[in-house]
Amino acid sequence: MDEQRLPDLAVLDEQQAQHFITEMFTHLSAAAEYEMRHEDYVMEMPQSGERIRGREKMREFQEAYPTPPTIHLRRVVVRERLWIIEGVNDYGEGQVFTIVLIFELRDGKIWRDTRYYAEPFEAPGWRAPWIERF
Repeated sequence: MDEQRLPDLAVLDEQQAQHFITEMFTHLSAAAEYEMRHEDYVMEMPQSGERIRGREKMREFQEAYPTPPTIHLRRVVVRERLWIIEGVNDYGEGQVFTIVLIFELRDGKIWRDTRYYAEPFEAPGWRAPWIERF
């Protein structure tokens, strides 16, 4: 996923976007991802109240990250300049989080990036008559 082959993300359909994101997650590279981000890029994690402003700071954050997770993609939904990405991050040692990423695109690049993380939990017994386990 080098800069010369970077597609205009705004023109990808759901299947193409899913393939692209799968490749991105499989071959995590701060340098390659830097090129995918708009110059006015902002990433927010509402649950922890953190914001990273600027693609250079995001690249520095990624390069400093001690042990990146293994990421398993579940699905990607594309609506105009909006991508919704659902997956699972496995940080090892039992730390597994369901993730939802919301990418807003501008000029064919990721402009806004909002990330939600959820830990698994036991479903309450009272819901059993209505649910199906998966």
